Amino acid sequence: MEETMREKKISTKQMAFVALMAAVICILAPISIPIGPVPISLTNLVLYFTIYLIGTKSAVCSYIIYLLLGTVGLPVFSGFTGGVGKLIGPTGGYLIGFIPMIIIAGIIIEHSHDNKIIEMIGMILATAVCYLIGTLYLSYSTNMSFKAALIAGVLPFIAEDIIKMIIAMILGRKVKSRLKILGSVGD
Repeated sequence: MEETMREKKISTKQMAFVALMAAVICILAPISIPIGPVPISLTNLVLYFTIYLIGTKSAVCSYIIYLLLGTVGLPVFSGFTGGVGKLIGPTGGYLIGFIPMIIIAGIIIEHSHDNKIIEMIGMILATAVCYLIGTLYLSYSTNMSFKAALIAGVLPFIAEDIIKMIIAMILGRKVKSRLKILGSVGD
């Protein structure tokens, strides 16, 4: 019984990696290019990279820490903004949609047996779920039609999001393998 409880505890190393990746998200996510109601940002790139590096559960924890820091007002959201207003504003649906995106992509990546095609399909599917949640909320919060919200909040991002997925897959695999060699991360 005691052994089972010990296995469920998070290690100091895991906590450090969760905190480190939350900090990386806080540093990279605010970097954005405003192109309309939804800016181009590095958020999904760093989230996919985080999944590769520390796994799904830890990636969700890192993102929730980031989300909480932004919600209380730290300027960690796109354009170096923060506060509840950003979370309930037009892009709030995408901020919330990143949670199921991490979960879906993470589960598929972790069960892909290192099959890059399956991993890519997982990230595309996960991003589509994030797009759907974000687009529905963008449409609702701005009184746009769903089609107009889709045009503003999804179509301009498809190509660059696919590029970010490929970068995250390549870098995530390389960095994780290097850290494994150093004994910093587990399987």
